[in-house]
Amino acid sequence: MTRDDLFTTNATIVANLADACARHCPEAMICVIANPVNSTIPITSEVLKKHGVYNPNRVFGVSTLDIVRANTFVGELKSLDPARVNVPVIGGHAGKTIIPLISQCTPKVDFPQDQLAALTSRIQEAGTEVVKAKAGAGSATLSMAYAGARFVFSLLDAMNGKEGVVECSFVRSEETECTYFSTPLLLGKNGIEKNLGLGKLSPFEEKLVAEAMSELKGSIAEPAVKVTLKDRSLAPKHLL
Repeated sequence: MTRDDLFTTNATIVANLADACARHCPEAMICVIANPVNSTIPITSEVLKKHGVYNPNRVFGVSTLDIVRANTFVGELKSLDPARVNVPVIGGHAGKTIIPLISQCTPKVDFPQDQLAALTSRIQEAGTEVVKAKAGAGSATLSMAYAGARFVFSLLDAMNGKEGVVECSFVRSEETECTYFSTPLLLGKNGIEKNLGLGKLSPFEEKLVAEAMSELKGSIAEPAVKVTLKDRSLAPKHLL
């Protein structure tokens, strides 16, 4: 399935689930892993706004799979344990909107420019790599489950009082010109405690951010022309 196919299928599902949350558990932490996350998070947010219960600190687009992949690929190249590698991944959760910040990796790593470009491209297209490996018969499953579990466990730890819990997530943001953007977030009892922003970017990463803006803005605005809900009353006017 293309991301357009996923949008057609998942937009209705996500909107109806968001409506149910708004009605029955309006203060819940909502973690959306349904693709395309770049569009399903704006949908979720607008449905919650319609009910007057939107809290941007409690709505998360789970993009952790990009981080898991980045950590794995860097670990392989540098003979490091991926569990001890942390590459922040900002932007969105599709194609060139996925921006791994290799310059901010811990432990510190360095790559020649050609290898850095190839590594970045592989992280951005890793989902397609999985589909091709499965000859079109499936996509990422176990890795997606692991990524979702990792994010939710981190959020639960923070809600239970653990300090210093940081995860990247696609959320309502003022860090860039995009209204939604993934950056490292300090999590706490009430969801997002602080948006830690982009940090210091390398010139290569600054270029990646600039190149991602147009596609990311389009994905965020996509619901305005494509979403069709089973119950049209669930949708804000600009989604219809």
